[in-house]
Formats: sequence, C-alpha cells, structure tokens
Amino acid sequence: MTDATRPDPVDLLIVGGGVNGCGIARDAAGRGLSVMLVEQGDLGQATSSASTKLFHGGLRYLEYFEFRLVREALKEREVLLRNMPHISWPMRFVLPLDPAMRFEGDTPAGKLLSRVMPWLRGRRPGWMIRLGLLAYDNMGGRQILPPARSLRLDGPEGVALKPQFRRAFEYSDCWVQDSRLVVLNARDAAARGAHIAPRTRLVRATRGDDLWQAELLDTDTGAQQTVTARMIVNAAGPWVAQVIHGALGQNTSDAIRLVRGSHIVTRRLYDHDKCYFFQGPDGRIIFAIPYEQEFTLIGTTDQEHPDPDLPPHCTDEERDYLCAFASRYFRQPVTAEDVVWSYSGVRPLRDDGSASASAATRDYSLRLDRDGAPVLHVFGGKITTYRKLAEAAVAEIGAVLPMTHGPWTADAPLPGGDFPVAEVGARIALLQAEYPFLTPAWAERLFQTYGSEAWDVLGDARTMADLGTDFGAGLTEVEVDWLRSHEFSHTAEDIIWRRTRLGLRMTSEQVERLRVHLG
Repeated sequence: MTDATRPDPVDLLIVGGGVNGCGIARDAAGRGLSVMLVEQGDLGQATSSASTKLFHGGLRYLEYFEFRLVREALKEREVLLRNMPHISWPMRFVLPLDPAMRFEGDTPAGKLLSRVMPWLRGRRPGWMIRLGLLAYDNMGGRQILPPARSLRLDGPEGVALKPQFRRAFEYSDCWVQDSRLVVLNARDAAARGAHIAPRTRLVRATRGDDLWQAELLDTDTGAQQTVTARMIVNAAGPWVAQVIHGALGQNTSDAIRLVRGSHIVTRRLYDHDKCYFFQGPDGRIIFAIPYEQEFTLIGTTDQEHPDPDLPPHCTDEERDYLCAFASRYFRQPVTAEDVVWSYSGVRPLRDDGSASASAATRDYSLRLDRDGAPVLHVFGGKITTYRKLAEAAVAEIGAVLPMTHGPWTADAPLPGGDFPVAEVGARIALLQAEYPFLTPAWAERLFQTYGSEAWDVLGDARTMADLGTDFGAGLTEVEVDWLRSHEFSHTAEDIIWRRTRLGLRMTSEQVERLRVHLG
C-alpha cells in the first residue's frame, strides 16, 4: 500500500516493527482497520531478531508459578507450528541430570520446597523436574508434539557429554526463525492493506480530542511527513518508555526492566538434531541448539542493560560465562576460540518491582489511555505469545474503533506456510526434484526460509546461471531481488543477518559485492 492510497486519517498508527508491532498490524488489518506501522530501523532489527529462536512454554517459569503464561505459551506452540511450518519446527530437548549439583538461585518453588524439605535446599531433584515436565505435557492440550520421557545417555545424545552424565529427561518444544516471523507478519499485514514503513521514526505526536497528528522522519533520506491517526499503538519494545516520555510527551508510572540476553555461535559441537537444556549452579539455564545446519547456538545470559539506545553486544565476560557453562557439560571444552559469531538483544520485561532481574516477568501487559485521542501501550511479552498479545491488543482497540471482523489469526497461515507440518520433508524433496541444480542443503535452506513460496523465488530457473549473480553461500540475484521487492529489505545486513543468516558463511568480499549490487 503506497502513501498515495493510504487513508487520512488512518485508524491505527503502530510504533515499533518488532514481532509485537507487526503481529498487531496483521491482526488489525485483517479485521478491516486501516493501519500504518513505522519502525525506526529495519523490521525486527532489535529484540525480535536476537532471541534464542525458540517457541517454548517456558519450563523454568513453572518455578516462578507463572502458570497462566506457561499455559498460554504451551497452547500457542502448536497453533504457531501449524501456521508457519516452514520457519518453525518441532525440536526435542535433552535435560541431563546431575544429582550432585546444587544451585545458588532461589525461586518461589525452590523456597517452598526448602521449607517443606529443608535437606533439598538449592537442588532440583529428578522427581521435581519430572513433575514439572508432567505438568508441561498436560497444561497446553498438546496434540502434535510427543511427550516427555526418561533417557539413558548411552546413545547419540550422550556422546558429546562428560561421562558423569548418565541420565536425562527429554521433552518437546519448537524452534523458530525469529526475524523471518517478524517480516512474514509484516508482509501479511501489507497484503491486507497495511502500510509498512521501516526506517521511519515517530518524532512527535500531538494529541487532540479525537485525532493524533504524528510527525514522521525518514531516517534514510531525512524527509518528513505528517500523518493523522485515530489511535496510536506504542509497541516500541525496549523504547516503549522513550516513546511515552519523548514523542508522546506523557508521564507514566509503568516500569519495564531492560535485560540483555547474549548468545554465542560455534561450529557444530555434536552430530544429532536435538537441543540441550543445561542447568547451572547459579540457578540459571542455557540452551545448546543445532543452528543453521553447520553450527551450535549457545545462550542466553541475563544482564541488566541501562539504555535502549546503547547497542547491545556480547561482552567478553558473557562469552566466557557461556563457554564455561557449556564446558561443564560437554566432553570437549568450549573456548573463546571456538566462537565464530555472537549476538545480543535487549528484552523489555514488565518490572514487578523485585531486585532480581530473573524475577521480572516475561508476561505482557497492555494499558489503554483514552484521555483524548486514544493510545495503547504494550509492555513486555515473549515471542511464543506474540499472537495472543496481538489478539489482546486488538480487543482493546476494538473498545475504541469499530471493526468488521472478529479474531482470525489462529487458523491463518503466514506467507509460505500453507501446508501440513508433516509434509515438510516431502516438500523439500519435491523442491530439489524440480530444481535439480540445488544441493540438498540448499533446497532445505530455501524451503525453511520461504516455504511454498520457494517456487516463486526460483521461478522458471533451470540452471544455476538462470539465478543471476552468485554472491556466495547460496545467495543469488533472484533471491536478493525477491527480498528487496517482497520483504522490505534495503541493506546487505537486512538480507544476510535478518531475512537469512547467511552472514555466518559469507566472506567480507562476498558481502561487499552484495553491498555494491544493492547500491
């Protein structure tokens, strides 16, 4: 949708192009509202592309008695899996048991247990974990994913681990390509009439009785425009408070806590396709996850972050912490020299007022302000429940603006996801059969990026030459053209770190060729 056809006023001006903002834009546009979304950088550039890449219920949140959040997230796993089987898939998680381990951290569940059985203070005994997994299996109405089970570590799962780890539990959650989730929501919103404007900053919004006058700045060109909107949705993630105090000029008692989560990536550390869930003596947990076919992703840390405008980076201390944590379990120590890439993102957590960063809830909250033209503020949230957050936000919007349709996203595939979960393997094989110049790994990568739209990306190509310039790592001109014309991509970084993760494989010379091509 172009500026020429955008209505004036728009019903909704959404500030923030992360998963929450794009999810709300998609839901609202599908209910008949006119929507404009602005994002000061690239879509999903901040928190939403720096997650641990998991759709999970939050097993460890049970220790904080976050039962509603866990139940909602567990139900959402399979809803999302059905609607985006190309960019998300089931994954089994192996949780090794160490009977000798004591951890320093206290949780509400741990404190309760230590009062009843003081000799267990600082422990997560096997029966307690099994009880949590039993609840985890049954709280969310699991249908597609297999249940938890006990596991002896004398098979492939134990080869990479130290010999003292002999038993484990294995359970199910899901993997997701987080930044692709964002852009596919934006694409579907645009297909339903929304105007998506990355690299556009809300400078100032003036509130009237019924309308907002919003001043917008194109961060690439410096061009300015004014947009009139009936309602603003502040889904700016880590910048939500800045939007309230700055662009909107309001005061608020709402508090969020900014927590930096850092991850490291190594060459592949083991040969199976399961994820490890490791417990640490400090009470924290990390994951070690098969990543992008050739790598292992390890994370995350949990450090206070003072300012959303301060670019997050994985510090040497965080890198060394993750290496030491993983080395406690892996037979072959993980060192700083093994790290091929790291990334870090700032998570906005709704602050419950406690002193502990880990106690800040991953749940979300919404606040509707109707003192004049309405504004809805979005606080917190997690990637697994983004669709439910969007539904809840649009329900709040519905109290102010009339809509033509009710909730619809639970059964609506994202672009490229219009096929059954069980057919992923067969679809990848079909793609390679119809384009025989593709290697198996290349066909898998394309399908797990574009799904049924992989055929549209490749078009009538019959040879490698038909794909145009080869930029390296399987990135060709036809794919770059698709990403520019369909997925709001502008820069090389948009393409190699958010629409794909090919930056892990491309050389600096190849990236420079891509930059020159993009102009």
